[in-house]
Amino acid sequence: MAKPRSDQLFRLIKSLSKAEKRYFNLYTSRLTIGKKNNYVILFRAIDNQQEYDEKSFEKFFKKQSFQTPSAIAKGRLYEIILKSLDAFHADSSINVEIRKLLHYTEILFKKSLYEESEKMLLKAKRIAVQYEKYNALLEVLNWEKKLMEKGSYAGNTLEDLANQLTADESIIEKITNYSEFWNLKSRLFILLNKQGKARDNAELAAFKKIIDTTLLKSENKALSYESKYLYFQIYSAYYFGISDYKNSYAYIKKHLKLIEANQNMFLEEPNKYFAVLSNMIYLCSQLKKFNEIPVYLGKLKAIAQNVSDDRTEDLEIKLFATTYSVELSLYIQTAAFEKALLLIPIIEAGLEKYHDKINKVRAAYFFFNISIVYFSVGNFSKALSWINKLLNEKSVDSSMDIHCFAKIFNLIIHLEMGNNELIPYAFKSTMRYLEKRNRIYKFETVFFDFLKMIQKAANAKAVRASYVTLRNDLKTLSNDSYEKTVFEYFDFVSWAESKIEQTSFETEAKKKLIAKPSLSAV
Repeated sequence: MAKPRSDQLFRLIKSLSKAEKRYFNLYTSRLTIGKKNNYVILFRAIDNQQEYDEKSFEKFFKKQSFQTPSAIAKGRLYEIILKSLDAFHADSSINVEIRKLLHYTEILFKKSLYEESEKMLLKAKRIAVQYEKYNALLEVLNWEKKLMEKGSYAGNTLEDLANQLTADESIIEKITNYSEFWNLKSRLFILLNKQGKARDNAELAAFKKIIDTTLLKSENKALSYESKYLYFQIYSAYYFGISDYKNSYAYIKKHLKLIEANQNMFLEEPNKYFAVLSNMIYLCSQLKKFNEIPVYLGKLKAIAQNVSDDRTEDLEIKLFATTYSVELSLYIQTAAFEKALLLIPIIEAGLEKYHDKINKVRAAYFFFNISIVYFSVGNFSKALSWINKLLNEKSVDSSMDIHCFAKIFNLIIHLEMGNNELIPYAFKSTMRYLEKRNRIYKFETVFFDFLKMIQKAANAKAVRASYVTLRNDLKTLSNDSYEKTVFEYFDFVSWAESKIEQTSFETEAKKKLIAKPSLSAV
């Protein structure tokens, strides 16, 4: 095994649960001769560190008088931890169960116990067929060929060989089919992540180019449950990307129906279910289907409870990111800013706990929405602090929509704080930034025209007139199919209204919701 990077052993040890650490101690006790267990000693020395300190570890290692060099010892410890994890999680998934049965098949085959080997292989095949594990089925078919060959094809007919070839071709076709759907889905999501939603004809054409394929002409082109999952995901994401939420909602419904009708197929990947549920909640909020949101949010919370005893850290991170981003967004959309404030300490704790593992784009949306919450309650210094966290996050591609709107929101915060001396510089910087990335659309043009106007305003009357012009232009843009996505990031119209009416943003945001259904049940 290759030598792990200096901090890899530390990172692996710190990722272990209490149960996994207990099992490691039991596992290594079998490898110990005498009273001294060097593996446990090294393990504890590293586990006791809060931050990895190579020099401190080397000093400790020299004092122990181990016979092997530290690099080799760490490499062996890393491998032993992985072996103990393999044993601990021996029955943790369908794939692991199939691999175990295939290993038993191989052991029995090599001992010339062919009948027993074939029975073990049949068990593996039944599970692989039941759960559509096609890559594992390829290996099953290879073992069937070996079992045919071992007796010089005694008892086999030409029809058996033809059936074997048909089975091979069918499975390869399904694997290829899945790969093609996965490739389409991934191309679509790269476009969505980099570009954001379509905001002109050229960007719309880029989305259409991806889905303009015979593979997507019919659901019947998807040859497995996993491929059908991708088929619905592709279309729901496509319609989301072109801001056609009604069609996106229709495909998300089909997506949910597929999962809920075949829960055994998705049992080991609950993150797929709650990702679709969170998307559905967002679409319901945009389509004003507020009465449906408690139903889907209830299902989302039920998943968290159902997997409480079998959570991996990866699942913990996804549950945290999904559930709290959904709740925070709902509170913002319904102007429930006091409730949103109560979530922030919990979100901060999660961001701190998972800081190096949480998806950076997801973290960026947390930063943006937390900034909006503080802005909405008039705490502009905290709003500025959180938007700066986003703008200073180097791992977030600066051409992404979230980064572009953070730049614009940063200008609004400075306007509210009265930082008039900073605004001309920030304005020019943002203009250069967006021009360089070809990110100036109708909204950006309207907003920058407003900034030019307000900087020239000689008195309060002229300032108010600037906001009236902005408000009117924004209301027009909110009906533009390409520009309406802008208003999902922030309620720019209510902000302009608050400046005209000399009220708070929170007051104007709540005025819009007086006639809307309550989300108190959420």
